[in-house]
Amino acid sequence: MKTQKALPPITRIAKYTIIDEVRQKSFVIMFVICAVFVFLIRGCYRGNYMINGQLLDAETVVRMVSKVTFHVIAAGVMFIAALLSMRVFRRDRDDGMQSCILSKPIARWQYVTGKIIGMWALSILFMFILHSIVFLITSINLKVVMPEYLIALLLCSLNLLFVVVAVFLLSLLMPDIVAFLCVVGIGVVGFVADGISAISHSQMVQAMMHQQGAHSQSDLTWWKIIYYLWPKLSGTQHLASALIGSEAFHGIWSIYPLINVPLYCLILGALLFRRFGNEDIV
Repeated sequence: MKTQKALPPITRIAKYTIIDEVRQKSFVIMFVICAVFVFLIRGCYRGNYMINGQLLDAETVVRMVSKVTFHVIAAGVMFIAALLSMRVFRRDRDDGMQSCILSKPIARWQYVTGKIIGMWALSILFMFILHSIVFLITSINLKVVMPEYLIALLLCSLNLLFVVVAVFLLSLLMPDIVAFLCVVGIGVVGFVADGISAISHSQMVQAMMHQQGAHSQSDLTWWKIIYYLWPKLSGTQHLASALIGSEAFHGIWSIYPLINVPLYCLILGALLFRRFGNEDIV
């Protein structure tokens, strides 16, 4: 019974959040720019590509370009989600909407939950539409159907949840723009660290280190501990893109991001609810 009574306020707040963001001119402009950019990429699918002197077939080209497009869209929507989330609490507070909502029989956790669900749902919808454009281009023009492309975006929705919750929390502790830059920095550091890790584990680098008598990479260091504990946003994205390329998964570390990111969402979510519970509502 308590759950049934709690859901309607959360649903209304989530709905209001989505409508409020969609009405913003900045959101409309960003959406149009992204949609046009994705639509213009269709020319890349019709090009001829050669690797080692061999001309790639159409399906290989489609999967290769689709993976690149997938990463661009996923990273871009995370950036936009952070940009939109950083001003949600401040705008509600400045407009008096926050005090108006909480003056009613609505708990603070319901308000925060509604905001999280609203921004998360809007970000997923944004990403879904952009990915759908790519899906339709490949399906209609190139006669190549890739249902795994749309399935992969479900995994990337975990990253969007992390971004929304993290920005919400940090926006209560520091200026909005600083909160935005911190979350963007977390994502950039994660992508760079994963890139360095991939290069260091390549066969060429491993052979060079073996010849130079370097220490074994299995030695546990503080840098490795930080690397494995860092939010694996890029890991989730690469795991999702592996579905598009039909790549094989290598051990438990392939699915580690599916544990790492949701765990961060739970921890940051708990801190967010606690911090907002101590906020002064004026």
